[in-house]
Amino acid sequence: MMYLQVAAGLVILLVCGELLVRGSVALAEQMGVSKLVIGFTVIAFGTSAPELVVCIQAAIDGVPGIAFGNVIGSNIANILLVLGVPALIYPLICDTRSALRDSLIMVSASILFMVLAWNGTIQLWQGALLVGVLAAVVLRSYFRARKEGDEGAEEALEEYEQNMPKNIYVSILFVLMGLFGLILGSHLLVQGAEMIARIAGVSDEIIGLTLVALGTSLPELATSIIAAFRRHGDVAIGNVLGSNLFNITGIIGVTAMVEPMQAPAQVLHFDLWIMLFVSLLMIPIFISKKPIGRVMGGAFCFAYVAYITAQFYGMSGVYAAPVH
Repeated sequence: MMYLQVAAGLVILLVCGELLVRGSVALAEQMGVSKLVIGFTVIAFGTSAPELVVCIQAAIDGVPGIAFGNVIGSNIANILLVLGVPALIYPLICDTRSALRDSLIMVSASILFMVLAWNGTIQLWQGALLVGVLAAVVLRSYFRARKEGDEGAEEALEEYEQNMPKNIYVSILFVLMGLFGLILGSHLLVQGAEMIARIAGVSDEIIGLTLVALGTSLPELATSIIAAFRRHGDVAIGNVLGSNLFNITGIIGVTAMVEPMQAPAQVLHFDLWIMLFVSLLMIPIFISKKPIGRVMGGAFCFAYVAYITAQFYGMSGVYAAPVH
């Protein structure tokens, strides 16, 4: 039953997250908001809404391990799996300077997050600092895009415009259904994940790092696979870099502002370092301007399987049943 509950929670989150984004995009357009603003705000924040609601629900329910695990596990999965699988289909090529710049920003944000988490707790002021960093990055990217005529945000908007409600009342209905579904889906997912952790005899953070993180990374994986088939490696890479930055600044930041969180020991001493290591891998790749080919993609996928195996066989350090 608990596995069905987790599966139902994930499905509701994915479907209602899509409803929320499409309804919000349509509503913004109907209110005359520019496409560039929509691309940098509504789409960017809306697509991460499922992860955000799951983390807030986990923090409120007193299982911060699931919240931390979801974010850190998603960032690891995004690089090793979400880039690895599409690279097996077609080499991912992205030789633009923006990819290197964005990867450096992602790594810098990861280091800041590690420093803030190292005392064991992410407090409200630390969450506000992370959100402030995200706001600064988004504003800087927006003004650069407006100045240089970057079409990336508008291209992202075109995908949503194809199946978008045309009536303002339908748009509002989409938004309300999306919000309600996100709350329901997150409740089912967190409750189910906590039950699985108890019965399996593993910690909440392991379930967050594996099951929950993989589930909430499925939309990014689907987007990257489609991009690989269309020979748009830059879309897949940009999707991952943007998602990882938002996870560690926006999601952790907002969650800590709602409910301060204690960082689990395993996350501090093992998983944060794995996240930083795989993030650093991106820098030499973009400096060399070489594609992420099938060999590297296969290595990424193998590394992710090894990481998941390490979690469940206790090789990641702390392996203990949760205390309730």
